[in-house]
Amino acid sequence: MELDAKELTPVINRLKRAQGQLSAVTRMLEEGRDCKDVVTQLAAVSKALDRAGFLIIATGLQQCLTQEDNVMDKKELEQLFLSLA
Repeated sequence: MELDAKELTPVINRLKRAQGQLSAVTRMLEEGRDCKDVVTQLAAVSKALDRAGFLIIATGLQQCLTQEDNVMDKKELEQLFLSLA
């Protein structure tokens, strides 16, 4: 199933923010910043990636329900969800 790029603009924006956050984590490590600060920032990156993944799956599900030619079976959908768990 191919996803509509227009519907994924929020996902793309979220991923770009996560990319910036991940760069910040790398920079923090290189600068020897406090462990708590690094882990907090890393947790924010992880959460942003999870949300982007769930939004991609939700968009795909919506397309599956509204378009006859995009059919995924229950097992494929389950695997998508579990890949983010």
